[in-house]
Amino acid sequence: MEHLADGRQLFVFLVAAGIVVPLFQHLKLGIVLGFVIAGIIVGPGGLGHLVSISPLFAYATIQDVSRLQALGDLGIVFLLFTIGLELSFARLGAIGRLMMGAGGAQVMLATGGIYAIGAFSGFEFDDSLVFGMAFALSSTAIVTQSLVERKRLGGPVGRTALGVLILQDLMVVPIVIVVGILALPGASVGLALIKGLVIAAVVIAGVVGLGRFIVRPLMRFAGATGNRTLLLAITLLIIVAAAAITASAGLSAALGAFLAGLLLSETEYRHQLDVDIEPFKDLLLGLFFMTVGMTIDLAAVAGALPLIVGALACISLVKLAAGYVACRISRIPRPASIETSFILAGAGEFAFVVFTLAARDKVIEPDIARLATTIAAISMVVTPLFGLLGARLALLFEQKSSEARHGVHDTQDYSDHVLIAGFGRFGSGIAYLLKAEDIPYVGLDLDAAHVDTAKRAGEPVFYGDATHTEVLRKLGADRARAFVVTADDPKVAERIVALMHEHWPDVPIHARARSIVHAARLQELGAGDVVPEALEGSLQLAGRLLGDVGLPDEAIDQRLTVAREAVRARLHLDAPGPSPAPPSA
Repeated sequence: MEHLADGRQLFVFLVAAGIVVPLFQHLKLGIVLGFVIAGIIVGPGGLGHLVSISPLFAYATIQDVSRLQALGDLGIVFLLFTIGLELSFARLGAIGRLMMGAGGAQVMLATGGIYAIGAFSGFEFDDSLVFGMAFALSSTAIVTQSLVERKRLGGPVGRTALGVLILQDLMVVPIVIVVGILALPGASVGLALIKGLVIAAVVIAGVVGLGRFIVRPLMRFAGATGNRTLLLAITLLIIVAAAAITASAGLSAALGAFLAGLLLSETEYRHQLDVDIEPFKDLLLGLFFMTVGMTIDLAAVAGALPLIVGALACISLVKLAAGYVACRISRIPRPASIETSFILAGAGEFAFVVFTLAARDKVIEPDIARLATTIAAISMVVTPLFGLLGARLALLFEQKSSEARHGVHDTQDYSDHVLIAGFGRFGSGIAYLLKAEDIPYVGLDLDAAHVDTAKRAGEPVFYGDATHTEVLRKLGADRARAFVVTADDPKVAERIVALMHEHWPDVPIHARARSIVHAARLQELGAGDVVPEALEGSLQLAGRLLGDVGLPDEAIDQRLTVAREAVRARLHLDAPGPSPAPPSA
């Protein structure tokens, strides 16, 4: 019967993940939030409440969450391993300043701020300190996975967040020791913190030092056999051994896996291992996110909703302020500081451990511990949403800052020039050729990064929206020799072309199209010359292919010219039709 129950729980997990997660991906809310919501639905605090109404709901719920939590924790282990695998000790050293600067400041400021809120609310010293230490840390799994989904892990935000998260993992031992000390009368919290930090440093140095002598010979032995199964087995052994060492010392097991990834990143097997470990990580990490959702009891949340919302708002605001100040102290740019503070505003899975230990040692009351655990779980649920909001606000701030520095404010003295709307890869390439021929030009773009890069290179590029007539007039559209439209968004390109043709019909418009259909639409709106984006690239590839198979250069040029003119003829006819047959070589 026990095996049947385990099989049913696995079936419920797969069905819930297969329905809810794709839905959240379709809504562009991310798989993390999808897994967490799926966990809330099928957990004992969701559909589990309906089992008493009808036993049939028992087949659609997971009642025993503890059986899945151990497997879910392995997901965090594998996630941190893959992150370590993508880094190296050299790259880790580059974020060392962020670890000690931004990470240390964030933990201290968040702990102190949340402690102050607890004390102001009437809680005792022990309660407030436990709140501060537990809620100051963020979820390594949720934050890193959210950054990976949005392709932000390798950028400034990802590096800063990773540095802070690593420092937070190092704080696990001191916090556990402090919780134990609070249960003993007369003990020194300061000495406990120092002791914990020393233990953490010794354990990490031991794992790294021992690993350097063992890991590479083991991997070379496995690689020499040519057996991928043996290579994967030894890799799993290294991960488990490192995680077990750090866990037995009171540190996070995930930190040990991260160190194992760093050690293996210096071997020649890192790329193959990344591919082999990926399926394990994705499945187990999804299970972890679902178990987080299963810890939320919707009935309990509804019963204490005002208190939970108020506490969640206060904690989030404190962590937002602490994260932002910590980043600015480390001289992180404002947009990156804003986004990093939002992505770190949620609580972490370690809060569950802290509140469980504190309740067991009678440092805080069990009822308070259960309520705090619920607040932590809900905070983890909204972490991906915080990340999205932070990214939007950072982008908005960056755009306003770029507009203030590089915007079109006064009438510019341009005449007989080419006005380029869109100064990305395509537009900057056109500008390069114009510059070589001493033809004056001016660029316009809404991407702050493109504008900043161009300005640093001395290019006449401004931040502004080319769909606004007054912006174009300030850049001398009335006196322009030609317009070039290279906007990435097809709809935006169509609006720009229509606007230019309406107000300046005598100025020729050259436009880049995403496809042949889009090119025809741009010509309808007034563009005189349109080049489908993929056309020239495909013709160049075809030309090289024909050369490799033996056609002479003259024949290749002739065939490409015919193909190019065939596409142009289709555009002018405004309807797809058969292309002229290319001449024989």
